Amino acid sequence: MKDSETFGIEKGHGEEVITWLNQQSKDSKFEARLYGYSVATQNFGEFEMFSWIGDVQIARKLIIKASKRFKIKVIEGGYKPKERIFRLKKSDYAKVRKGEKTIGQLEFEVTRLGNSQWEIKNEERH
Repeated sequence: MKDSETFGIEKGHGEEVITWLNQQSKDSKFEARLYGYSVATQNFGEFEMFSWIGDVQIARKLIIKASKRFKIKVIEGGYKPKERIFRLKKSDYAKVRKGEKTIGQLEFEVTRLGNSQWEIKNEERH
């Protein structure tokens, strides 16, 4: 099973959306949880980050459904860089979506040492 911590829900909707996601996925191997961390972007607002365990395809489908249902912006993370260069920091890429429409991209970064939180390194509007 895969997991990711670079998925997010527009600030103020976290508990409601996580409850809905877990109810929608009762039959599948997917579980989501808020972990008390939020990120602020310059272009898209503030997001409550959450982690999940399960199938990545189910996670992506559910987060898009949640965006449509609650009419909110979401961060769909888990896109890894293609280069295989070892660095002191890990990178992860994410799409910012509103419904099925991609409205931007984010680049996250975290140090490999210690227990740091993901931080936004770069963001881009579409």
